Amino acid sequence: MFKDSFDFFTIILILGSLVGMTVVFVCAIEIRESKIMPEASVRRVRELARAQRIDELKEFVLKDTSYVSNALRPALVHLESDRVALREAAELAASEESAKWFRKIEILNVIGNLGPLIGLAGTVWGMILAFTSLGEAGGQTQAANPSLGMSKALFHTLLGLCLAIPFLFVFGL
Repeated sequence: MFKDSFDFFTIILILGSLVGMTVVFVCAIEIRESKIMPEASVRRVRELARAQRIDELKEFVLKDTSYVSNALRPALVHLESDRVALREAAELAASEESAKWFRKIEILNVIGNLGPLIGLAGTVWGMILAFTSLGEAGGQTQAANPSLGMSKALFHTLLGLCLAIPFLFVFGL
């Protein structure tokens, strides 16, 4: 069936699967709690904040690249001003940091949503082929030609769904 249905849409769906799997593996390596918020960084920030060693805390967050330090860095600028400004600076920085990490997996959402559309385009193409072969038969039914086009159509739909489902699942996780 794969050989009979191999065409442009099949190639696009296979490429989408390869790109998606690559993104999943890269994200599995990069997007982990130990990488985003290393326990050592969190522990050090808590320790310095509880001891109110602000100068050391500022120095630490300037050097550290973890999520918690990136979120805390702008807040420390507003340390001398009011608590509202401090909190808003930290929340804004945390939102930006979250968005940075989220962008790394956004491609899974795109692939997951485009997969069924590409499969649907392949379905339409297969149906066009099926009806064209019916028309060329001059009104005489030749079961082999339309069935090949229809199987091609359904095969593209299946590939599109097989592309979308796992990547949308991983994106959701």
